[in-house]
Amino acid sequence: MNHQHNRHFSRRAVLKGAALLAVAAAAGTTEALAQGKASKASMQYRDTPNGKQECSNCMQFIPGKTPKAKGSCKIVAGAISPSGWCIAYTPKS
Repeated sequence: MNHQHNRHFSRRAVLKGAALLAVAAAAGTTEALAQGKASKASMQYRDTPNGKQECSNCMQFIPGKTPKAKGSCKIVAGAISPSGWCIAYTPKS
């Protein structure tokens, strides 16, 4: 019985590893994984707003040095345009 339990655990570990690899592939870049952030592609990021929804009024956006400078995001990896948009958009309260 103990032997079967070890085999089950091993199978679980393999499946868990496969799931992590799938997430890594979906994230798109090792940089995004290193930062713990999603890739722009996986978040459908674009440099244009979605109506009045844009990064500059999203609670995830971290502004650049000037209002028009690119900033960063708490969720999406890479430089983010203040007038950009992605599916993680969350309006500021």
